[in-house]
Amino acid sequence: MYKHVIPARPKPVPTQRAAILGAYHHGDETLFVLDRGAKLWALLAGNFYYPLAEVGSDDFRSPDVGNHPGQTFSFTRDAGEHGTQVSFRGITYTRNILSIEADRAFRITPVRPIDEIRNEARRATPPPQPEGLLSPDLVDLGRHDAVLHFDIRYATDNNFMGIPLYEQPGAYLQRPAARALLRAAESLRTRGLGLIIYDAYRPWAVTKMFWDATPNNLKAFVADPKHGSRHNRGCAVDLGLYDLKTGEPVEMPSGYDEFTPRALADYPGGSERARWFRDRLRDAMEAQGFAVYDHEWWHFDYFDWSRYPVLNIPFEDLEPDG
Repeated sequence: MYKHVIPARPKPVPTQRAAILGAYHHGDETLFVLDRGAKLWALLAGNFYYPLAEVGSDDFRSPDVGNHPGQTFSFTRDAGEHGTQVSFRGITYTRNILSIEADRAFRITPVRPIDEIRNEARRATPPPQPEGLLSPDLVDLGRHDAVLHFDIRYATDNNFMGIPLYEQPGAYLQRPAARALLRAAESLRTRGLGLIIYDAYRPWAVTKMFWDATPNNLKAFVADPKHGSRHNRGCAVDLGLYDLKTGEPVEMPSGYDEFTPRALADYPGGSERARWFRDRLRDAMEAQGFAVYDHEWWHFDYFDWSRYPVLNIPFEDLEPDG
């Protein structure tokens, strides 16, 4: 019988190395620079991994075997020591300095004025719902587990829209989903980890705002209000992890609500430590009936979501004692 063995928690990556990890682009080609086994690696064409040996300041060399033997990878940094480019095979690949390194939320530029979008959403009506759906039974997560931490970004301006979208903070799930979430939290507690809740139930009008404000090339990160989202049904939750000893969030491959390839649930780049935390979160949630959304490592849908209706209840109208 085979037993799934979870690897030990990797150590933090040295700062100088961490600052050059990421995805570098040249046209449609991507070169991932990642940390694995306490070493720097390059990932080419999605499946060719090359360990890199340091041969000079910001110069690394691939092994003398494989498709690109003995090649030098030369990195360029900005004034903040973040990697900006890497040259390889005479080609320069460029990396964006992403929002997580600027210590602020990822931001979009809304395609239309926010006030116009907000007023339209408030006047709009959610899509019609089929008969036979379950009655809502939303539970206030804040009253059920003191170990859960809450950082409800949409009640602040620290989110991708840059404005408060909720009148007050709140985190609600349908009762079966809430119970499953608490079981996942308990399993993570044994690993010294706690859950940070960023968002759960979301009124439909806010989903419409997201869709109407987001550029077309980023719509994979928001739900189409014509169908409603699983958040609107109280069956989706956005969350991360924190260390129980320090109370601080742990390292993840991207920031929350970062609309970039780093947010992908199977993003191969970045540090081994960040991927380890991401995978432990996914293990715990999937064991309790949640499924990760492919484009967002932080977004999990409860398996029974289709049995609940799309809701548009403001937080101030929800019962606080679920």
